[in-house]
Amino acid sequence: MTAQAEVADSNVDVDVARTRRPGVRLAAMVVWVAAVAAWWWRFGIPNDSITVMITLWLGTVAWNIEAHPREHLNFLRDWWLPAALLTFYFFSRGLTDELQIPVHWTMPIDVDRWMGLGTTPTETLQAAWCGEPCSKDSDPRWYDVAFTFVYASHFLAGLTIAVVLWVRNHAEWQVWMRRFVGLNFGGLLIYISYPMAPPWLASDEGYLGPVERLTSRGWRDIGLQRVDVILNGVGNPVAAMPSLHFGTAFLIALYAVWRLRSPLRWLLFAYPAAMGLALVYYGEHYVIDLVAGGALAGVVMVLARLWERRREERADVHATADDVRV
Repeated sequence: MTAQAEVADSNVDVDVARTRRPGVRLAAMVVWVAAVAAWWWRFGIPNDSITVMITLWLGTVAWNIEAHPREHLNFLRDWWLPAALLTFYFFSRGLTDELQIPVHWTMPIDVDRWMGLGTTPTETLQAAWCGEPCSKDSDPRWYDVAFTFVYASHFLAGLTIAVVLWVRNHAEWQVWMRRFVGLNFGGLLIYISYPMAPPWLASDEGYLGPVERLTSRGWRDIGLQRVDVILNGVGNPVAAMPSLHFGTAFLIALYAVWRLRSPLRWLLFAYPAAMGLALVYYGEHYVIDLVAGGALAGVVMVLARLWERRREERADVHATADDVRV
């Protein structure tokens, strides 16, 4: 073996040893978790995708703390397009106002009353669970706190799954992001073409009986709040149809059932069930919004798979042609 080869081998051994030092990754992850917890306690759980992406990127840095700094920049290389698309999505939700498209008020009320045998499920749940008087400022119940965590998970779950897949399997990350971004833009197209008011706003405008927006009621007991750090103030109160909160939760369950093999994977449908219950109870969405969000998730799953199969077939054809030429 030459001297240069011996030096090269020794350098490889040093690199391997350096990346396998016990406790380094654990210490870095503990620091990251502590920093995130302190941030959330001081400022609140982030609502916007950019802040969540930055937070998760720092998590990948902590996870691969001993990697070369340029390797951490691979995250920016891979994620700039999803970040740009999701930012465009956030800023485009208000196009309804610019286009002056009429807001729909009564259709979801009529449908939900039909499903609720004369009363909307939101009114039924608030009458049973909210207390008297029903107000977002009244004392929360234990299930308000539980529903608060479920509701807040929407802003973290989809992107957290994406980051875990990016670290473990880049190809699978692309599979998930194709569906996650597709769901958001499918929802955006419906928001723009069919703006619809949620139950709490319909109640404020006199289209529906007393309905309170209870989304923030559970935060007080746990000492947390929600905050938009970067996309502050960006939103659309008439973007209730479809419910992307429910659609995302349903997409996660569909994706898990498709990709996992454990028989317990079917239990993940409890997540969209809990999300849907929270959304209807809190006055954020009608049941018909949940149906539309779930249907959109199913359509996105099917269309994405059809596109992937077509691309795989084309790759097989090209590979066969190359073999024939050889």
